[in-house]
Amino acid sequence: MKYLFPYIFERYLAKQIYAAFGFILFALVALFLFFDILSELGSVKGQYTLPLALLHVLLKAPSRISEIIPIAGLIGSIYIFAMLASQSEFTILRIAGLDVRRGLTTLAKISLPLVVLTLIMSEWLGPYTENLSEQIRMKALGSSYSSQFKTGVWVKDRLRDEDGSGPIRPGVRYVNVGKIEQDNEIKNIRMYEFDDAYRLLSIRSAVSGRFDHSGTWILDDVTETRFRETKQSDPLNPVYSAQTFVHPIISLNSEVTPQILSVLLVSPEKMSIFSLGRFISHLRDNKQDAQRHSIAFWKKVIYPFTIFVMLALALPFAYLKVRAGSVGIKVFGGIMLGMSFQLFNSLFSNVGLLGSWPALLTALTPPLLYFILAIVGLRWVSRA
Repeated sequence: MKYLFPYIFERYLAKQIYAAFGFILFALVALFLFFDILSELGSVKGQYTLPLALLHVLLKAPSRISEIIPIAGLIGSIYIFAMLASQSEFTILRIAGLDVRRGLTTLAKISLPLVVLTLIMSEWLGPYTENLSEQIRMKALGSSYSSQFKTGVWVKDRLRDEDGSGPIRPGVRYVNVGKIEQDNEIKNIRMYEFDDAYRLLSIRSAVSGRFDHSGTWILDDVTETRFRETKQSDPLNPVYSAQTFVHPIISLNSEVTPQILSVLLVSPEKMSIFSLGRFISHLRDNKQDAQRHSIAFWKKVIYPFTIFVMLALALPFAYLKVRAGSVGIKVFGGIMLGMSFQLFNSLFSNVGLLGSWPALLTALTPPLLYFILAIVGLRWVSRA
């Protein structure tokens, strides 16, 4: 700790803020999990018992923690700074040479371990436990991942030869998957293949399919109908012939992997940075709109660093005089400030999506504006 905080006052502030942060984080996570448990009680039936429901909710705790860390940092630091101001300790620190610049530098150091914690929770531990939680729930309820969709999952793929192999050729394949099981198995599959002029080439339907280690889909009980245009004298009234084939099993090369299918069932806000990056590349390769996922990607990249913005917003409260309000009022103000940031961040994402703004600009603007607000507030209270 001495390497990161070489000065005594830095270690003192870090210990105080970390202690308050830990207590508030625990309280907020416990509160949110309590409400999650209450909402989950209605689903308890059959094999999905109360202990499994509790386990399902507890496994979502890492994702909750990553969402709450910035707000907990804001409230905890406001509480500490308000207490230091009320006991004149911060005045002593200012006399000892703690100016605004050194204060921000200290807060940047304090935020570094919290940034690492947020990345661990949101990128590694959170997605893993969230997926495990959903598997436990689905297995107990006897349902599949895509049962919430009436028409299953639709995904765009690249077209290959008629046997499903060979190089990529002009055209497009639309894949509809009815159900997705936990073990990379899919059911009720339909495929519609079109050429580059969007003329229907074939329709495939399969009862089930599985993804093998070689990177191909093995489809069982496949019925395939191929359409061919019969040459006619009237080009405005073409006639097509259809041939139907039945295959007990076929192998199909596809760029649609189980990871991409699982991503389709998760909102972009709950995906990891690496999953978002892979899926954005898939969307762009297939010339699909990736704006929503791009905004979510940059928000995921920037979000851990908003912890420093939250701590910077708390610093002006240390400069306020005791008569400016009690500690409780300042903490309440911090809660309102944190809620306003979350609401503005979500609202700005939707506005950027509707306006087709650059994804990086959309994700960066809310924390940048609040950081400017923190600097303006610091300049104002430090001169008072």
